Amino acid sequence: MAGAAPAPAPKEEVSVAAGERPPLSTAALAKIERNRQRALALRQARLAARPYPAAGGARARAPAKVVDTGGGFFLEEEQEQEQEPGAAEKIVHPPAPVLEIDYLICGDCGKEFMDSYLMQHFDWATCDNCRDAEDKHKLITRTEAKEEYLLKDCDLDKREPVLRFIVKKNPHNPRWGDMKLYLKLQVVKRSLEVWGSEESLQEAKELRRDNREKMKQKKFDKKVKELRRAVRSSLWKKEASIHEHEYGPEENIDEDTYKKTCTVCGHELTYEKM
Repeated sequence: MAGAAPAPAPKEEVSVAAGERPPLSTAALAKIERNRQRALALRQARLAARPYPAAGGARARAPAKVVDTGGGFFLEEEQEQEQEPGAAEKIVHPPAPVLEIDYLICGDCGKEFMDSYLMQHFDWATCDNCRDAEDKHKLITRTEAKEEYLLKDCDLDKREPVLRFIVKKNPHNPRWGDMKLYLKLQVVKRSLEVWGSEESLQEAKELRRDNREKMKQKKFDKKVKELRRAVRSSLWKKEASIHEHEYGPEENIDEDTYKKTCTVCGHELTYEKM
């Protein structure tokens, strides 16, 4: 049973002229606006808590305005009398502009929110109240994403949009490399983009499992064959010693001819006596 081939990654469209920045997405613009609103709120809070200058001494006097009289000399205009050191200085702030904040919509409860953990780290529109870190919004390692959903490095790092991740220390041994954790929902979505459907993914997993079992069986048979060969070679011993004949009594064949026969191998030795 053959698995379906992965769908090719979409080609990047080059639509930005040289020297110009690409347009920002709606999510990026919303994030910039939220950061600006946060900075304005922080500035207003600081001014409300400390509206007066921190220095305790007298304020520096502005330089006098010089007026040309047209008669060959200049005059300095008299400045208004400064306030007494103990008098309270009145600071007037212009009213802040009323801005419309582009809120995000939670994909689970449908409520509006400004920012959340999943939106900040994975660009996933889910508020913190609906976040389920144990089941639905579970994080998985890079190795699990590659083995369980048959994804390659290019599917995680190069296919657009690139999957975002967070880095954490390895809980088994801190001296090992850091772990890359991905959002499981995004990994499942990327696997469906690569394999086309869940049925194709299951077929590819079964095919890979069968090939793995065949490789294991082939390695096992090879080890058994080597073991049998080693056992046979240990039982067989080569006779390296030289055979020495053990002749029996000599027999007279002719008048001066005699012979002896080896009692072990049957070799006959014929000789003459003078």
